[in-house]
Amino acid sequence: MRKYETIFILQPTLDEEAVKANIEKFKGVIENGGGVIENVDFWGKRKLAYEIKKVNEGFYTLINFSADAELPKELDRIFRINDTVVRHIIVNIERN
Repeated sequence: MRKYETIFILQPTLDEEAVKANIEKFKGVIENGGGVIENVDFWGKRKLAYEIKKVNEGFYTLINFSADAELPKELDRIFRINDTVVRHIIVNIERN
């Protein structure tokens, strides 16, 4: 299994329950796909570096996880079809 990290930004108009529900949904995708979550770091509402679709802030969350190579593709697909996600990135963490 490889180590990955993902950072995603949720819409700033969401309430606290909706933010938590989305984080749990994405954690569920990782765990149901055979991945192991190592760390979840909720950064809260922050200002974006630049405006995206007339949005200039959002809720940031970082998740570190281990998974097979196919899981990030499925997670990326879920991020793309979810309207509450402003931006996301999934990175493979290389060890030296």
